[in-house]
Amino acid sequence: MPFLNRIDAGRRLATNLLSYRGQDVVILALPRGGVPVAHEVARALRAPLDVLVVRKLGVPLQPELAVGAISEDGVRVLADDVIRVAHVSDADLSAVEAHERVELNRRAARLRAGRPAEPLAGRIAIVVDDGIATGSTVRAACRVARARGAARIVVAVPVAPPGAFGRLAADLDEFVCLETPEPFFAIGEFYADFCQVTDAEVSALLERATVLPRVDVPPMAGGDGPTVLREDATIPAGARRLAADLCLPAGAAGIVVFAHGSGSSRFSPRNRQVAAVLNAAGLGTLLLDLLAPDEELDRANVFDIPLLAGRLAAATAWLRARPDTAASRIGYFGASTGAAAALWAAGAPGADIACVVSRGGRPDLAGPRLAAVRAPTLLIVGGDDAEVLALNRQARAHLTCESRLEVVRGATHLFAEPGTLEQAAHLAEAWFLRYLSAT
Repeated sequence: MPFLNRIDAGRRLATNLLSYRGQDVVILALPRGGVPVAHEVARALRAPLDVLVVRKLGVPLQPELAVGAISEDGVRVLADDVIRVAHVSDADLSAVEAHERVELNRRAARLRAGRPAEPLAGRIAIVVDDGIATGSTVRAACRVARARGAARIVVAVPVAPPGAFGRLAADLDEFVCLETPEPFFAIGEFYADFCQVTDAEVSALLERATVLPRVDVPPMAGGDGPTVLREDATIPAGARRLAADLCLPAGAAGIVVFAHGSGSSRFSPRNRQVAAVLNAAGLGTLLLDLLAPDEELDRANVFDIPLLAGRLAAATAWLRARPDTAASRIGYFGASTGAAAALWAAGAPGADIACVVSRGGRPDLAGPRLAAVRAPTLLIVGGDDAEVLALNRQARAHLTCESRLEVVRGATHLFAEPGTLEQAAHLAEAWFLRYLSAT
């Protein structure tokens, strides 16, 4: 199953669109299913989110079969081959369109709740849906965006049939799709959770969507600034400078620094999913690249635990030097080899780390430092990850601090099974809230 749900799909899709961050971009979601996907893309690109309301035109007495689609501004796209095979008359088509046009106008007014449509003139429009079947709704959306003056149109979807790009090529400038499986029957078969999205959920996501500019110096607490700070940061680490993403909710109880493993980066979709859960709980997060791009080419660096731990220590020192984070309690979240780095850094002399969480980690690689760790440590391992589970049990025997081992049933090493990563995220959330909120 390629995608757990629409949020997972959106986060994975966003990693393929990061080149657009910093450009004049508008994310255009096709409601309703496309909005949760697009919301994640908009967050990753720091871009505004809007909707393009498109209604399918169904064959009379067989409405699930689309003969076309309509959208705002009077746009209509027809599938002539379907009209011909289904013997749809002009009168039937006009009746269906009149009915759907009323519903389209009603839904557009309801979803926007008085908010004006995002201007598109001269901007890059990224049209996002949860998948493509016939392509008629996406084609209508592209034509609306073009009519509103978009300078470039990008269609981005998690899944589509193999021939989708060819059918849409005339209406777009770029096509981004993660999966083009064969055979292809329906979008929902590629999601573990494809439950219906309600208008209320769409409105809530649009209301929450916020564009937070890149800043070099974060705003001080108080005043009329944003309730969540998102900053693209650069952290000095000796002769190197590490790229990082800081998310700091107002009044954050503490900050979790992520140690990615096995050559992963701050764009790891799994760690970003965990970070989103922590942010929603009021915790700050710092996701950073522990290795510079040229260092990643040498696989030995991935297993250089002292090197990775030193980079974590540098990030911790950077947080403690900032006026808005100096007093925050700090925890570490490590995955794979990053878990060993987190424990190594937490066990260093003078380290003041409130707690550590390992997800599918290799704490055994921190061997000589395990006994020195004083931070309460949670080890989360997949129940079907037998080898790593055994290594975690052995490593825990060397910990002298408070520790716990949580086994997520049915999960393998990457927690790719439906619902398993969410379980791990909420276990981590509870641990961090317990120790980062303590006085």
